[in-house]
Amino acid sequence: MSILVTGIAGFIGSHVARVLLERGEQIIGIDNFSDYYDVNLKKNRLKGLENFDNFTFHNVDISNIVSVENIYKKYDFNKVCHLAAQAGVRYSLEAPMEYINTNIVGHTNILECCRNYNVKNIVYASSSSVYGGNTKVPFSVKDRVDNPVSLYAATKRADELISYTYHHLYDLNTIGLRFFT
Repeated sequence: MSILVTGIAGFIGSHVARVLLERGEQIIGIDNFSDYYDVNLKKNRLKGLENFDNFTFHNVDISNIVSVENIYKKYDFNKVCHLAAQAGVRYSLEAPMEYINTNIVGHTNILECCRNYNVKNIVYASSSSVYGGNTKVPFSVKDRVDNPVSLYAATKRADELISYTYHHLYDLNTIGLRFFT
């Protein structure tokens, strides 16, 4: 069995993968090298992982269901660490479809493949942006998150709701991490 790590060339994805690889886990990593962050930096992170014999990489855009399904068909995953996303609050105002395609469609593609290929455990990246205009500090998972103030926040909240629904309907174990970046 192996673990799929999406967004593996990102800062968090590459560090998570390194820890898992050092533990001896078989890691299949995917990334699309979006140019929102420096592509050369991403490629350098990936080079640091390619030295592990238990690592395989594929250039995959998670918004393309056929590409995602091909990865699930090729490998036998028992867990998914889904960290791929279109990041950035300000850019979401300029390019909303990038966020919808990657963060909502792509996230749903990952969940749908988990359902169809019997992968029951998925940890995924959400965001502290879901707290919106909350002024209460510190934030709590019990705080209201129904008033996003950016499209980015709305897509990450949508991911949480879709994940909860997949858990409820299809018995997927989903854990969302609200990163503060």
